[in-house]
Amino acid sequence: MRKLAIALSKGGVGKSTTAVNLASALAERQRRVLLIDMDTQGQTARMLNVAPTHTIADVINGDVALTEAVSEARPGLNLLAGGRGLAGLKRAIDRKDFGGEQTLSEALAALDRDYAYVIVDTAPGWDVLTVNALFFADEVLTPVALEMLALQGLQEFVRSLGAIRRYHERLHLRYVLPTFLDRRVRKSDDILQQLKANYPAELCSPIRYNVRLSEAPGYGQTIFEYAAHSTGAEDYRLLAERILSDEQR
Repeated sequence: MRKLAIALSKGGVGKSTTAVNLASALAERQRRVLLIDMDTQGQTARMLNVAPTHTIADVINGDVALTEAVSEARPGLNLLAGGRGLAGLKRAIDRKDFGGEQTLSEALAALDRDYAYVIVDTAPGWDVLTVNALFFADEVLTPVALEMLALQGLQEFVRSLGAIRRYHERLHLRYVLPTFLDRRVRKSDDILQQLKANYPAELCSPIRYNVRLSEAPGYGQTIFEYAAHSTGAEDYRLLAERILSDEQR
């Protein structure tokens, strides 16, 4: 079972879009996937048009069993939703004297090992929920919008990951995913070249700017359901192929 956190401290880089569409693409390839939303906004449920009865916060608080909180979003794709309950959970974790960073890992100890992938969508910023997601995950996929401050934000995030790795050695930055590539804008190619120079092994093929990617969530659909032949669908299928090719590494 591979555990990937979709994470970057900066917002607006396509984390939830990537989490939802990557999870869907992997499920299309007959992998069993669990998507966990660790954001208080709970966007992934809306993006998938799912109305869950319980959330990941209910599981961590001990209100329901893990199996009760999991919703089937698509064939092969299950969801543990986020939402406002995570705000109270943040405060509870903050009050712990020790071990707060392992709260999520402890709650998911009974996770069904039949899942091939567990993908964790994290909130922008660096808080106790993001730290918990990173202590749970083994791999990090970082979407990076191709804008002027992209490299600086990525470098700061990598330094923060280093602090986690002192206590969780399996965690590593596995993928850097450029997003919002627009060939009409020169800076996009310039920043992409810098990413290639700095992260040659981790760099994935970029996600091109595609308005269909922003439209699909409004209809509760993945990009493959909303615009199956769009560049957005093509790019996320290519990302899934990259990740699948690394299964045995």
